Amino acid sequence: MFKRILRIFIIVLVLALLVVVVGGIVGFNFLRDNGIKQYFASMKPPAATVSTTIAKPSAWTPGVEAIGTVKAVRGVDLAVETTGIVKDILFHANQKVADNAVLLQLDDAVERADLDAQKAQAALDQTSLARAIELTRRGVGSDSTLDTARAAASASASQVTKLQAVLEQKQLTAPFGGTVGIPKIDIGQYLAPGTAVVTLQDLDTMRVDFSVPEQQLALLKIGQTIRLGLGGEDRPFAGAIRGIDPKIDSSSRLVNIRAEVANPDGKLTPGQFVQVRVELPEEQNVLTLPQTALTTSLYGDYIFVVQPAKPAEAAPAKPEENPAAPSADKSAEAKPADTKPADAMKPAADAAKPAADAAKPTDKAADPAKPAAEGDKPALVLSQVFVKPGRRNQGMVEIVEGLKAGDEVVTAGQNRLFNGMSVVVDNTIDPTKSANKQAEQQ
Repeated sequence: MFKRILRIFIIVLVLALLVVVVGGIVGFNFLRDNGIKQYFASMKPPAATVSTTIAKPSAWTPGVEAIGTVKAVRGVDLAVETTGIVKDILFHANQKVADNAVLLQLDDAVERADLDAQKAQAALDQTSLARAIELTRRGVGSDSTLDTARAAASASASQVTKLQAVLEQKQLTAPFGGTVGIPKIDIGQYLAPGTAVVTLQDLDTMRVDFSVPEQQLALLKIGQTIRLGLGGEDRPFAGAIRGIDPKIDSSSRLVNIRAEVANPDGKLTPGQFVQVRVELPEEQNVLTLPQTALTTSLYGDYIFVVQPAKPAEAAPAKPEENPAAPSADKSAEAKPADTKPADAMKPAADAAKPAADAAKPTDKAADPAKPAAEGDKPALVLSQVFVKPGRRNQGMVEIVEGLKAGDEVVTAGQNRLFNGMSVVVDNTIDPTKSANKQAEQQ
């Protein structure tokens, strides 16, 4: 009977111990997870480093932007007028030729022989005309003979002129000065009328054709300045509008514009794609920001404005330091008997106070410097502001609504920022400028 009771007691004890162990493990895990959650919930993220710019009114040059195609003011693909075999090619690729320079010679042996024969006949007819005139003057010749001789001489002269023109067609000449391209024919090749030989382009002045919407037609006029660029924001070429089509295309609602641009260095090539900007009169007091400061989302366009943090946000930990002192006082009041042995130590502590108080003024003298240093760099936080953007030009965007002059706006790093986040401003690197320009400035 005793053994049975002992066995039951041992089993109950083991079960109780097992419950205590399991409960302790479960409780430990619960307290640990709860502590980790509280730690991460109360932990503030580190301040992010951003670059900023101050929004201020500035001069703004509006413009009308379009895509254009470059053409030469004088450019043509030269072709032969008559048939023949290529005898000589008098140019090479990319050669600059003068006006009326001979570029191609076809075989003209037959035409030269015909011309020489006709010149001889013309000379004979001219002699017959002179004889008929003399006989008529003496009164021994008839008027009909004179008229026949005069008609024969005139026909022979006209035939000489015709053969001379046919002979000149055997030569291909430059209608104006310019640069020739790659020859499209070879020596000995038979050419038919209209066969293209080479292209001739005058590269000194270029023509730019582009189109603008009908809504912007009222902003354009003859003589207005335009800027051209081959890509990016840089537009180094300047020109002027020379023509505006008086008719709007009814299918596309676009109007064709033509401008001319000087090309002394030959950097523009016919057929090239260019970005065109027609410059309009300058405007003053326009709020602009770098385009990198503007973020576009499904909810609208917004920017981040840097503002000083509120006092409650800057020092949230100070109120937590004082409750420790009242709790110590309460524990001291609750146990006056326990503190009696410590009362014997008070005279010694009181004696040491003057020495400690004598050292405190130096510490207090040094402490005021800390708030002054901290006051130079107040805590900064972000404020997300939705804005209404306007026109864009050369990496800048006009802000129509939502921005005030003097606001400090973040220009880089918006993807990892959020409203109310602490930041540190570092403007040593400006993301709106290229690395090469920043290196030159440094």
